[in-house]
Amino acid sequence: MTVQRKIIHVDMDAFFASVEQRDQPEYRGKPLIVGGKPNSRGVVAACSYEARKFGIHSAMPSSQAYRLCPKAIFVPPRFETYREVSEQIRTIFWQYASQVEPLSLDEAYLDVTYTAEYEGSATLIAKAIKRDIFSETNLIASAGVSYNKFLAKIASDMDKPDGLYVIKPEQGEAFVASLAIGKFHGIGPATEAKMKKAGITSGKDLRSWTQEQLTEKFGKAGNYYFNIARGIDDRPIQSKRIRKSLGKETTFAKDVMLVDELLTILDNLAENVLVSLQKQKLEARTLTLKVKYANFKQVTRAHTTEEILDAVTIKKLLPILMAKTEAGSSAIRLVGLSLSGFDKGKVEKPEQQLDLILSETI
Repeated sequence: MTVQRKIIHVDMDAFFASVEQRDQPEYRGKPLIVGGKPNSRGVVAACSYEARKFGIHSAMPSSQAYRLCPKAIFVPPRFETYREVSEQIRTIFWQYASQVEPLSLDEAYLDVTYTAEYEGSATLIAKAIKRDIFSETNLIASAGVSYNKFLAKIASDMDKPDGLYVIKPEQGEAFVASLAIGKFHGIGPATEAKMKKAGITSGKDLRSWTQEQLTEKFGKAGNYYFNIARGIDDRPIQSKRIRKSLGKETTFAKDVMLVDELLTILDNLAENVLVSLQKQKLEARTLTLKVKYANFKQVTRAHTTEEILDAVTIKKLLPILMAKTEAGSSAIRLVGLSLSGFDKGKVEKPEQQLDLILSETI
């Protein structure tokens, strides 16, 4: 039985610059450059959309960026902060995907073929991921949805910023045929120039070449070009780690003081996490409570049981864990919980889950 894959590519919009504008309100709406100083030999690591209007882009010399926009704000990168935010975002990815392949701090491929949430609709899952990212980090992401990595990657760049673009299986070949060769992920400027010299300016032109002609002209990469010209890309999502926990958290619009209110919210989060756990045929023994105070100080409290955690046990444990925090005396801006300590025998590989009833809706 062949299952139609459902792949999402998520790409944060102007990630480094957006984090700086989020943390420093005075930078918002202004051309911002993260990187070297304008009078140095440094380069642009990232820039805001306001700066891009002046023709500024990443890897450009900072001195050139300054000449294009003398009024731009230059700030040094804070990579530790970007890594922390990136980890928050990846935690969200793992709440929905069975496999996650990060490409950098600000983008990743997700395999949601076997995700049961939203009736298996990859489009609705992508919307939920974008919504969760904004809710928990106050940052905006774009997403591309398709049936392989190549098309999902291109789709995520189609409608930036805050984009969501879907390429369905029946649209793949026609979409690629109309695509300018310079838009192909994996074809850089040098190869693009070589292809144009050979008369290849679009996907349609590329598809007119045989596999033998392409390998003769471009070497081993010719096989890849032959396939993507037909919308074919069988590369798997390659996770670097196995899911070790499953959780959910929420950031409040206004800080919360009342313990009862916090527990009600956590009970609802627990129900959602348990549903996801059951759908992925996982069993957990460790419950972890996460609390972030109004001053952004964050604590976690965990409890491990010998028995498999269920809704009744979690509801009993949450007040105990909450009592080990400053809830009730300090304002809280975020709470979350996660389940871990999975029974290794219960962690199944995707190919063992073919008995799931899957939606054919991308």
